[in-house]
Parts: sequence; structure tokens; C-alpha cells
Amino acid sequence: SGMTWGVEDLTVRFGSQRAVRAVTLALNPGSVHAVVGGDGAGKTTLLRVLAGIGLDVDGIVRIPGPGRIGYVPPEGGVFFDLSVAENMEFIADAYQLSSWQSRATTLLGRAGIDGFGERLAGKLSGGQRRKLAGSMALLPEPDLLVLDEVTTGVDPVSRMDLWRLVAAAAADGAAVVLATSYLDEAERAGHVLVLHDGVSLTSGNPQAVMAGMRGSIVDMASPDDAATAWRRGRRWRQWHPDGSQTSPNGVTLEDVAIVAELAAEGVAS
Repeated sequence: SGMTWGVEDLTVRFGSQRAVRAVTLALNPGSVHAVVGGDGAGKTTLLRVLAGIGLDVDGIVRIPGPGRIGYVPPEGGVFFDLSVAENMEFIADAYQLSSWQSRATTLLGRAGIDGFGERLAGKLSGGQRRKLAGSMALLPEPDLLVLDEVTTGVDPVSRMDLWRLVAAAAADGAAVVLATSYLDEAERAGHVLVLHDGVSLTSGNPQAVMAGMRGSIVDMASPDDAATAWRRGRRWRQWHPDGSQTSPNGVTLEDVAIVAELAAEGVAS
């Protein structure tokens, strides 16, 4: 499955609204790709296209065939009235998997929920439920794993367990794409795409994206231009488009994403 999946020049319309406009994203087997951006940026729409859900699209979409994609939607992905073990068995039956039990045990172990086989999914914590959904998506050994906000609102330990699942899936050769609202998490990915109003603002290796930031950032106690400033802990950061200052150490992907959105909105024109 050495194929590269993804989209080229993808535009998605809902009626007259364009939720995604001319977005290109290549998904390489064996690596993790993070899609970041605020509400309404187009993350869920892009991931639904990659998951093979039929939408009205223009552009090129290259994805594996049915049964070769694992998808965890923003909510759900598990059957509340089935036990953890029955949820896994449901997937095994649906995909007609043979000798899947040891893989299921391994996945549930990585997710830290191997002791919960008999528990109803509806009785799990939110974090445990997301880990079960991830385990179910991975059971058929998909070529492409699509995770929409799988770690949002999840406790820190479950977030680490989910990253362990994601890293192991990539190590096993899957192409992984995940939408996240946590930019510290996106920094751990091999590739990041910053979406804003359906448009790609910047993409690439996180370090390259950070290095390619336009202008500079100043760390200050209080900003002199609120339109180009944001909070960082107890202090403020402010963007200078002309780049006359030296950016402080510890500029994060979150800072760079904010700068990209400010630039896109033309606040510095």
C-alpha cells in the first residue's frame, strides 16, 4: 500500500457555501498529519471527504477503497448499548475479519482499556470511549486512519494513550490524518495543515511552518495594538508584520497559526 492518499485542489460546497476552497493535502503512509484551525475552518468537511463520505466536491480525491479506511467522527463511533468486547466483535463481523482477537487485545491494551471488556460502552468515561472508537477504527488495519477531534475534551492520560495508538498505527504503515484543536499536539505530527475559512493558510513540517512565519512576535506585559495581540499565560504576544523585532524563544505552532489568521484577515494592511 505504498500509495499516497489525499486531495488536490479540493473544493466542497454546501449549497452556495464553500466549506473548503482549493485545499491540497498529501497523506503519506507511515506518518501523522495534523489539520488545525478554529470552528468553521473546514476541518470536519475535509476529514469527511478523506473518510469517503459522499459530498459535493470539485478537485481530485485519492483514498483507499471501502473497508480500508478507519474513521472516528467528532462524536460517536461506538455503540453505547454494547460492551467493549461486543463493539470490537461488531467491527470484526462487519469487516469479515478472521483471527482478529489477538489484535483486538493488543489495541485495547495500547489504549489502556483492556480490563473493560464486559463494560457497556455507554458506561465508559469520555476518554475511554474515544479510545474504544480509535481501537475499533484500527481493528481492520486500515491504510488510512481519519480521526476528527479524537482528543478534544479528553483527560491528559487518555490523550497520551490515544497518541500511543496513533503513533503505533503510523509505525504499522497507515497514513494518519487527525483534526485537533490542540496545537501542542499538532507539533508532534510529521506534517501540519492550518485551515481558516476553508482555505489552507500554511502547511508542511511543523518546524518549517514555524520557521516560515512572516514578520516577528514580541513578548510584552501589555500590548500597544490589541488587534495584533493575544494572551500567552500572564503576558501578551504581539505580531509585527514588518519583522523588525526578534521573536522570543518558545514561539509555538499556536502563535504561528494565530499570525497566519491575522495575516489572512488583513489586520496589518
